[in-house]
Amino acid sequence: MIITVATTPFEGQKPGTSGLRKKVTVFQQKHYVENFIQSIFDTLEGYSGRMLVIGGDGRHHNDRVVQTAIRMAAANGFGRALVGRGGLLSTPAASHLIRKHGAFGGLVLSASHNPGGPDGDFGIKYNAGNGGPAPEKLTDEIYARTKSIGSYRITGTPDVDLDRLGECQVGSMLVEVIDPVADYAELMQTLFDFDAIRHLIRSGFTMKFDAMGAVTGPYGTRILEEMLGFPRGSVMNGTPLTDFGGHHPDPNLVHAKELVAQVMPEGGPDFGAASDGDGDRNLIIGRGMYVTPSDSLAILAANATLTPGYAGGLSGIARSMPTSAAADRVAARLGIPCYETPTGWKFFGNLLDAGMATLCGEESFGTGSSHVREKDGLWAVLMWLNILARRRQSVKEIVTGHWREFGRNYYSRHDYEEVDAEAANGLMGALRGRLGALVGQHGITLADDFAYDDPVDGSRSTKQGVRLLFEDGSRIVYRLSGTGTAGATLRVYLERYEPDASRHAIDTQEALGRLVTLSRSLAEIEARTGRSAPTVIT
Repeated sequence: MIITVATTPFEGQKPGTSGLRKKVTVFQQKHYVENFIQSIFDTLEGYSGRMLVIGGDGRHHNDRVVQTAIRMAAANGFGRALVGRGGLLSTPAASHLIRKHGAFGGLVLSASHNPGGPDGDFGIKYNAGNGGPAPEKLTDEIYARTKSIGSYRITGTPDVDLDRLGECQVGSMLVEVIDPVADYAELMQTLFDFDAIRHLIRSGFTMKFDAMGAVTGPYGTRILEEMLGFPRGSVMNGTPLTDFGGHHPDPNLVHAKELVAQVMPEGGPDFGAASDGDGDRNLIIGRGMYVTPSDSLAILAANATLTPGYAGGLSGIARSMPTSAAADRVAARLGIPCYETPTGWKFFGNLLDAGMATLCGEESFGTGSSHVREKDGLWAVLMWLNILARRRQSVKEIVTGHWREFGRNYYSRHDYEEVDAEAANGLMGALRGRLGALVGQHGITLADDFAYDDPVDGSRSTKQGVRLLFEDGSRIVYRLSGTGTAGATLRVYLERYEPDASRHAIDTQEALGRLVTLSRSLAEIEARTGRSAPTVIT
């Protein structure tokens, strides 16, 4: 039943910060998916007879790739596969399943917050036995294998009925189709006080959760409406669709405008939240208050002991380098370390596994903890709900109170999307070439290209983003994103610390105005890219 198929390499199958992402049409090329999956298996050792978790976010082409992955896992010697019903698994749920069942690893099929549909994006990544994304050493080996692969193995078996729970046999491998929500929901009940949240709801507290037509719809419906008791309809866009219902499933103020329009005005729901394509990102807003991801991480850390799962305190906090230093101030107050890592959740894995950090976060709407090895959108929503239930204050009151206590980090990210790749690389190269000359200009005290030395395994990651630090503590950071599929995305991060509470109500873009102007002129953004303004501001 095992077929060996001759093939030839495809160019460009290099995994980025979260696996291989390309247009759907690229993945639909004959042998393209098979080549990449076989390259993963060829790079791994010791999985014979072991378990593999398989699932994805339900975007276009997910159904076909799940079936291919099942047949290839069977042909390559895995003993058992756990697959979410309908081929669905949120990324954090997949991470939990790997950890709970002691699986060898997992194949997560998603392009995260990127658009779906036939003309959208698709992605495949491998998660290791700790439940987290494959480390750079392994992804480098996978990429090297894609350049020399000559054949792949697959069974000649029919498709598995993914809509029916239960077990079946594919070759010598047992396949179990499971409820994709059950194990995850059980985990959330161990971390948060569901009774306290139910009491909050009974007091009249209201919320809207926008699943954006993506995978967190079933999770939100089960946990928020059926288990906690929010009224039916509290979950918006809750049915996973292959094109996400036309939504761009990126939970920010631009793409979640339907949610923002309902929650932000006076008279709206008390609380609003959204998640992305694969369920690992989150947007948090309250009536009249948007919570930046950087502030959210800091506030969750400052209030973590109000929740059962973190009542014993935190061992440390980790944040990506572009994320604001708000969490650093909380860590200092708590007397725990705060680690600054490159962008990419895989860099948090070693810290979490070593027990050196408990909460982690990225400015790109990702927050999580040691409960899994991925960021987790719905986890963040539930943690906020638990804190709201305990403090009985509004989101706005909690945020402004945090600023009074710790100071406010004015923060914004300006994205220039689908910039010509050559122009974007030229811009970064020119900046790197001028780093030494920039020190002393405009109050710049440090100009460098961020490098990270992992405190656990000693590995070094270089060229992780250009940093400009100013004498007043402000920052400008330039970085090219590794999650897009067309051209390049230039991300510019701007931060200014304000300790004076009387100056905490300034509009963010106004407060950062000088840095915005300087960021564009220093990097010669318009001259080099032709862009006079960013595509998205968050």
